[in-house]
Amino acid sequence: MQVQTLKGFRDYLPADMAPRQRMIRSIEAVFERHGFAPLQTPALEYAETLTGKYGDEGDKLLYRFTDHGERQVALRYDLTVPLARVVAQHRGALQIPFRRYQVAPVWRADKPQRGRYREFVQCDADICGADSAVADAEVLVAGLAVLRELGVAAAQLHLNHREVLFGVLRLHGVDAAGAQLACIRAIDKLDKMPPAAVQAEIEAQAGLDAGGAAAVVQAFTAGTTVADWSARAAVAGDAAFVAALDRIQVVLDLCNAAGHGGAIVFDAAIARGLDYYTGIIYETRLTDAKVAGMGAVMSGGRYDNLIGLFAGSAVPAVGISVGLDRLFAALQELELVGGNEAAVPVYATVMAPELAAPTLRLVGELRRAGLRVEMELGGGKLGKQFERASKRGARAVLVIGSDEVAAGTVVVKDLRAGSQATVAQADAASYLRDLGIT
Repeated sequence: MQVQTLKGFRDYLPADMAPRQRMIRSIEAVFERHGFAPLQTPALEYAETLTGKYGDEGDKLLYRFTDHGERQVALRYDLTVPLARVVAQHRGALQIPFRRYQVAPVWRADKPQRGRYREFVQCDADICGADSAVADAEVLVAGLAVLRELGVAAAQLHLNHREVLFGVLRLHGVDAAGAQLACIRAIDKLDKMPPAAVQAEIEAQAGLDAGGAAAVVQAFTAGTTVADWSARAAVAGDAAFVAALDRIQVVLDLCNAAGHGGAIVFDAAIARGLDYYTGIIYETRLTDAKVAGMGAVMSGGRYDNLIGLFAGSAVPAVGISVGLDRLFAALQELELVGGNEAAVPVYATVMAPELAAPTLRLVGELRRAGLRVEMELGGGKLGKQFERASKRGARAVLVIGSDEVAAGTVVVKDLRAGSQATVAQADAASYLRDLGIT
């Protein structure tokens, strides 16, 4: 058997997993500061729960199979549809509006590429049961706060609205629902394909001639402002278009009041290809040249009709999703991820077999005091143990010999400073904390 990882999947060894875990804890802390509560859902759902929610292209990327009970099941494609199912199923037990966050893996049978895998972790924050612009702004503010927490300075959130997409298309004579959806799916690929290729897809899928398709692409890429589109929508008497642009402006104003205005721009070309979106939509891209072409690292939107598919009545909802794996890959390239930091900053040596018990006694006390300590397992020469401690990235090494056992002391070697001290075992925890070890 050839030992290998399945294509599109990857292993995370401790050198990568430790900073990923710190990253997840930071994201969770930000979401909780913004009032979101944790939720967990199963990796597997009934296939009928997921199918028909993402559009034809999304459905093709589902991992579906028949389980041992002859049930048709699928691995979750995202965290949003399972959330909709949870709200519909447990609505009586939830406080509405319901704010939740979830950090979990999802699976898509997509073509692997830079920063994109078939299994990846999403970090979602959603508000269910509120249709206000304040709810829209709250998820955006939380998402942008995550980027700030992780040290990302060069990022821009591109904001749009589904009704802006439809309104622009109506202004260009595209009125049929099928043609509109085909155009939107094509426009969604503008960050992946050249405009000419998108134009060709619109011609083929939406039934427009070359001139009409070119005009549509030009409309979405011209950089027209909210005010300009509002004026054109008002002249056309398109009330839905005007209302969408007004909503965008309110959200922009709210985010600006929260201190994030400079990081958000209106972008009519943001389409979000999933069919369940109904209102504002957004994608966040890193603007540092080192990660050019990385794609969106955080995205989402409003999906007011999705929960109703399960609940039988409409429940407004809006959310944002951080793509952990893609963002982590970008942070590595931006050198914002720490190097070989210690999984356990304190390493306890064992000088002889009979000294294992007193050493472990002290280690246990330090662990109960909240310190992270790794104990030597193999024994052997002290120099080799120090070498192992160094490779593990330990800041301090503990040494207890027969004399230390008798005196109730421990030798603490500070590997960073190259110094050592003999301290009472009762004071060891406070001494290590004074060194800056937590």
